[in-house]
Amino acid sequence: MRAKAAPAWMEEDMGAFYDGTARAIRSIYDRRIEGPPILDTATHFPEGERFASAWQEIRDEAAVVADQLQQVPRFHEIMREQVEISANDGRDWRLFVLKAYGTTVPANMARCPVLAGIVRGIPSVLSASISFMAPRKHIPRHRGPFRGVLRFYMALQMPRPTAERRGAVLMIDDAEYRMGDGECLLWDDTYPHEVFNDSDEVRTVLLLDVWRRGMPLDMAAFSRALIGMVRIGMRVRGFA
Repeated sequence: MRAKAAPAWMEEDMGAFYDGTARAIRSIYDRRIEGPPILDTATHFPEGERFASAWQEIRDEAAVVADQLQQVPRFHEIMREQVEISANDGRDWRLFVLKAYGTTVPANMARCPVLAGIVRGIPSVLSASISFMAPRKHIPRHRGPFRGVLRFYMALQMPRPTAERRGAVLMIDDAEYRMGDGECLLWDDTYPHEVFNDSDEVRTVLLLDVWRRGMPLDMAAFSRALIGMVRIGMRVRGFA
């Protein structure tokens, strides 16, 4: 699941267009939906417990994928607009995508049957990926594009701090979060965030984008329209 190659000048233009569009979309949500950066999983995504209960099996499936990690695309190879946060330091951030905005990747779903089975049973899961972040990788501070979805993190292999290294750190709205294996976090990725893997190990995390419950009717309709446009764009670019 890789994007088709594009000239460098086109990638720069697409990146600028993406950033401008994302700012415009966020401004609409900011006027209509308020909420904290961290949300209670039991309230806003109770189905997260199904993933948490199976975290060790999901971790084992991710480990099998990691055995052939060079075959997993880097994020900017999937979405060219993200080159500034994916290819910023020459260290890899790879995403094994099972589902993207409602469109599944059958070959990848087949490789992770436990995870795929849970994803299939929860329609509110719009996207599902396993994130592999290389040692010493830094994902710079950035913001997600819209508040119609929430980000669910589940740590699968989380490097721990040592006397010399900070380990894996997630910064959300200037607050630091350190997660242990099997721990989960539900958060709004339109808040500024960045990630550090200051370790000598690969950091492995399950990433889900889930539908935000309780939106005003107009914003729910707006969110569905945006997701529909993303799906069209994925087909045009050869993702599905």
